[in-house]
Amino acid sequence: MALGWTDFIAITAVVFVAQSVRFGFDTEPSGSAGLPVTAISICLIVAWMVALRVYQTLDRRVIGSGSVEYSRVVSASLSVFGVLAILALALQLDVSRGFFAMALPVGTVALLVSRWLWRKWLARRRSDGDFIERVLVVGETRSATHLISHLVARPELGLHVAGACLPTARMRPAETALIVDDAEIGVFGDFDDVGAAVQACGASVVAVTSAEALGHAGMRELSWDLEKVGVSMMVSPGITDIAGPRMMVRPVAGLPLLHIDKPQYEAATRFRKALVDRGGATVMMLLIAPVLALIALLIKLDSPGPVFYRATRVGMGNAPFRMWKFRSMYRDAELRKQELLDQNEGSGVLFKIHDDPRVTRFGKLLRRYSIDELPQLLNVLGGTMSLVGPRPPLPEEVELYDGRVARRMLVKPGMTGLWQVSGRSNLSWEESVHLDLSYVENWSIMGDAAILWRTVKAVVTKEGAY
Repeated sequence: MALGWTDFIAITAVVFVAQSVRFGFDTEPSGSAGLPVTAISICLIVAWMVALRVYQTLDRRVIGSGSVEYSRVVSASLSVFGVLAILALALQLDVSRGFFAMALPVGTVALLVSRWLWRKWLARRRSDGDFIERVLVVGETRSATHLISHLVARPELGLHVAGACLPTARMRPAETALIVDDAEIGVFGDFDDVGAAVQACGASVVAVTSAEALGHAGMRELSWDLEKVGVSMMVSPGITDIAGPRMMVRPVAGLPLLHIDKPQYEAATRFRKALVDRGGATVMMLLIAPVLALIALLIKLDSPGPVFYRATRVGMGNAPFRMWKFRSMYRDAELRKQELLDQNEGSGVLFKIHDDPRVTRFGKLLRRYSIDELPQLLNVLGGTMSLVGPRPPLPEEVELYDGRVARRMLVKPGMTGLWQVSGRSNLSWEESVHLDLSYVENWSIMGDAAILWRTVKAVVTKEGAY
């Protein structure tokens, strides 16, 4: 309810500010249709609010996590102005385009910022134990443990695991608790005890992780029983690294089947991403050109050697390319690497040392704030990298890839990505691979925007940079 009122206040404020800027305080009829300006503004506000409801932006299942919420807000906003543009053309309404051109982007940004602030507030409250739903996990021990581990690690999602029902409970009744990531989860019986377990642990949601173990009849009867007591039911599809936008349940021959759409990194989607990459990189290069020149001068003054360092990396389709970076080490860094192998703290084939003696004084500052990576904008302009994507791997790293890991080479590597905003050098090899695969499988324009936003915070806080 509060979120809906915030949307209304933001839209109303933006629309009437746009009206004041474009028309002043004149409320007389505007254009050939003789419509009062204020009437047009009110119609726009109502249409915008209706669109937000149509796109289900207040659905509690998407509020507070993921990029789906933001994507729905943007889609609703664009649809409103698309419909209004068609109506204005069809009815030959002489309405100022400047009014709409101002209200659309500013209003959309205001809605997104409002949602982001609410999300931060909600995450804090959920971490304190407020606004949570108690979840009873039902399934085989292995699949149940996997889900519980994810929910325990993400308290901001508001799904608190209150208990579990496992098939082993009947065989080993003495075991009344399941330990997952240092969290003790009570076991309330097996699959036949779900109804009693819901009452015992006060669950408002039942999450089934092993639908095949319960069987068709068992799942149907469970859904009926939960419906009677007002408890929601979730079913884990048993697949990982694939997000909601690619999944859709469709009835086939009377059976609900989960359809998995192909990843969206091909054809027109790839063209849109390339357009955003080239346009964004061009704007950034023009804005920071004086800063880049100053950094180049300071590098030359700090230590002898070239301004840039060009490292070989592997891009989309396993094609090698030369990646641009500002030089942050002394010229003999590669020669001294053998002396420091016993101090390596990197994961996999990556070589990392917290206090690397090969890094120059100015280079430490460049690395701390990831400034040394700014020249990669040249790679983005050249088409070998994207603004957002998987981490650009080394050739020797790619040689060790199996079929699963090799999927990260289906898209261009990025200047930033999920790995950049999730710990960078502090991540293990498996964590880095998981994040890269998750990005490849679930790419979207809105997801890229969210990562770019989180990158600013990661750079400022220097998280995982050394």
